[in-house]
Amino acid sequence: MTTDRAVAKLQALVRIPTVSHRDRGLVDTAAFDAFVAELARQFPLLHERLELTRVDSHGLLFRWPGRRADRPVVLMAHLDVVPVEEDAPWRHPPFGAEIHDDAVWGRGTLDDKGALVAICEAVETLLEQDVTPAQDVWLSFGCTEEVSGESAPLAVAELERRGVRPWFVVDEGGAIAAEAFPGVAAPLGVVGVTEKGVTSLELRVDGRGGHASTPARNGPTARLARAITRLDRHPMAASVPDPTVELLRRMAPHASTALRPLMANAGRLRPLLTRVLVAAGPEPAAMTRTTFAVTTLSGSPALNVIASTARAGVNIRIMVGDTVATVLDHVRKVVDDDEVQVTVVESSEPSPISPRDDAFELIESTIAEVFPDAVPTPYVMMAATDSRFFTRICSRVYRFAPFRMTKAQRESIHSYDEHLGIEAFLDGVRWYRRLIERIPG
Repeated sequence: MTTDRAVAKLQALVRIPTVSHRDRGLVDTAAFDAFVAELARQFPLLHERLELTRVDSHGLLFRWPGRRADRPVVLMAHLDVVPVEEDAPWRHPPFGAEIHDDAVWGRGTLDDKGALVAICEAVETLLEQDVTPAQDVWLSFGCTEEVSGESAPLAVAELERRGVRPWFVVDEGGAIAAEAFPGVAAPLGVVGVTEKGVTSLELRVDGRGGHASTPARNGPTARLARAITRLDRHPMAASVPDPTVELLRRMAPHASTALRPLMANAGRLRPLLTRVLVAAGPEPAAMTRTTFAVTTLSGSPALNVIASTARAGVNIRIMVGDTVATVLDHVRKVVDDDEVQVTVVESSEPSPISPRDDAFELIESTIAEVFPDAVPTPYVMMAATDSRFFTRICSRVYRFAPFRMTKAQRESIHSYDEHLGIEAFLDGVRWYRRLIERIPG
């Protein structure tokens, strides 16, 4: 593998604006066509020697036959990206894939074309050396991850049809995260062993509407505002799940003197630890509970018109231990207003917790080999990935992207100035390669 070759491949694919939309009529299918064609040009051996099944409109499912097929492995990524806001202050063009400060800048470098290209480059270089993996290796590249679309469920259905039961699955999610926790200087190699469920609700209040000069009390907007305020003031109960306890235990030797005893004894001090995390800010607090975010609002179409209907969209990330049913019960109880209609727009339960057995140990030891300064650890992933659909056919689903990321880089995901360091990208290629090489027969 040459540095210039691998980086040029990433640049070529980041430049193609594969933006997904919930409304398929808004999707630029030509961009997705171009991406699939460019991927074939950049990775000829992968396309020549692996079996390809097209899934959904542009999803790709590759099978790399191994010496055995009793414990196959699935490596995942997705080729779609979120839209770019017109007014976002990008320092470099979001689809330019320009190199600045020893990094490739552009939408998708971190989420998730960096991982997709790193997987493909790892496979391509192994094919160049005529390597045959010990077990079948499947590459599942979705095209609708950012809109919770059908490409991943359809890939799962195809694997089910073939009788494939993966030994383990690796998708995006964690990273080699710097500045990940206050008081801990070492980077963390965080591997998601579960992820929160995602549920979206619409709160709606209807009324008569009318002229703004004669408002009545408790109109639709006022009732909706009261409902939102009640939700904000009454969060669900907080607790610390087992993966978070293990995360803190592993961080303890690298923590400040003041935090070390609390982290080392996290299992015995859960109530105290829960209070500390809740008080530490939004990110630590999100590790302890189901979260509610009001994301969309709509009301009157004009300043001098009283709204006849007011709506709010609420995005909920359901913590391990809670369910969609308990969340709905909480919302209705807290809002406490029969005039506020609660409609489920989409829902999914938290993913099962994957075990920390030999599969996890393989991932963990590969992290230790490629990133010796990092602390490998399980954690609860806050966001949603396509891998949640694979829990139907596999009990070992892990979420880890093998790239060093600063706090600023993590904040750029779905925002602006997304970029991936060149050395970090190349380390990621090496990590996938070593993982494949180390799969036992």
